[in-house]
Parts: sequence; C-alpha cells; structure tokens
Amino acid sequence: MVMTAIDLSDYVHIKTIPNSKEITVQTNTGFLPCDQRNLAYQAAKLLQSKLDKPEGVEIEIDKHIPVSAGMGGGSADAAAVLRGLNKIWNLNMSREELAKLALTIDSDVPFCVYSEPALVTGRGEKITPIGPLPPMWLVIAKPQASVSTPTILRQIHEQHLNHQEVQNVVSAIKQQNFDKMCRHMGNALEPITMKKCPDIIKIKDKMLQFGADAAQMSGSGPTVFGISQKKSRATHIYNSLRGFCKEVYLVRALDSLTTK
Repeated sequence: MVMTAIDLSDYVHIKTIPNSKEITVQTNTGFLPCDQRNLAYQAAKLLQSKLDKPEGVEIEIDKHIPVSAGMGGGSADAAAVLRGLNKIWNLNMSREELAKLALTIDSDVPFCVYSEPALVTGRGEKITPIGPLPPMWLVIAKPQASVSTPTILRQIHEQHLNHQEVQNVVSAIKQQNFDKMCRHMGNALEPITMKKCPDIIKIKDKMLQFGADAAQMSGSGPTVFGISQKKSRATHIYNSLRGFCKEVYLVRALDSLTTK
C-alpha cells in the first residue's frame, strides 16, 4: 500500500525520570488507554528494556489525530517516542534500526518512523520511499462510528488485494501525474468497512459532489479523505462537510510539493 504523513499531528512530550523504571502516559482524551495497551507506552518500554536504561519515562500526548479512525495515530505516537528517546538517551540508532524495532510494536510504526511518502509491503517492514506526492490538498472526515482494525483485517485475504493498482499509483506519483493517481486510487478494505459503517459511502459521495478529484477510505477506516489540487476547492469541500461530520480537517501531505 501507499502511505504518506500529513500535517495533522498529535503532540508528544517526553520526560525521563532518573533512578526509576516507571512508565506513565497521560492524554487529553478519555478514548485512549494510558496503560500497556498504549503504543507509545510500548515504545518506551521496548527501548527501556532492550537497553536496560535505569530511567523512567513520562509521556504526555496532546491528541489531535482521530482515535480508532484508520489514520495510524497510535503508531505515529509510538514512532515519536522511539525517535525522541533515541535523541534523549543519545542512542544514535539509525532510522533503519528504529524501524526494525518498531515492527515489534505494530505494523504501521515502521512507516511512521520514516514518515515520508512510501510504498509499504510485507508486514510493514518493507518501506520504499517514492518521492513527493503531486501538489494537492486533502479533506479528512471521520464518521461518528469507530471500527476495529483486527476485525476488518480478518475478513480479507492477501490474494484479494489489487497489487496492480498500487503499482499504478506509485508510477503516477513518481511521474507527478495527479490525474493518473486519482484514476488508480483504491482501498481493498473499503467494501468490508462500509458494511459496518454506511456513512463512509455518504461522505465519499458528498466529497465528490462538492468537487473532490478523488475520495476513498483511509486504512481500515472509517475515516474518508478527498483530494483536490486547488486549496479553494478543498476549502469548499471542508466547509460543506462540517455540517455533516463533527471531525473534519483540511490538511496537506508532508513532503509533498508546495501547493497554493
């Protein structure tokens, strides 16, 4: 699959505590676990245990990425902790080394360590940077419903994935061909998640109706994103959806070419 980071982000604050082994997580939302189920907690524990560091870690997460939305917010937080502790503890681990460790936390964490447009294959460990995306704006909308990623993934088999379309998207990105990219975009998980969350198709239809060049579900869903080359059109889509969804965002892809 093709993955990219966007400029919608959580803020992760890390503080180390001398002569302690305790790891604590605090967050500004009640929807996020703050114990060992939290991926940021797991990232701190992983480095602490592997390197036998005699320091505890306090993690504060100011959450902005929607929770249980198919956007990799938890994985991004875990990657931030790995990168942060790598600097704080002067570990001098390479990005490749961090990504290898990250795979033991969650399959999306290695990509978040790289955090640039990439083709991601295997279990998430094979990351091939593909260069900047064509200039575009993204409108992101999350329905009220949430879905369980493991539940969705159990209903699909690898042979059902359309690998050819992925390669066409990669080719379009390398050619900076926005129209070709739009024609070949797709998400094999979308039909499965739609059955549990019919609002996905409603949001997609509204995005296209309001002028999006393409729209599809993100990850395992239920979040939907629409794209446009023009900021004015993306802003129109954003404003039009705000009355339909509570969580709507106007963003850009990181490492994409500058757009106006």
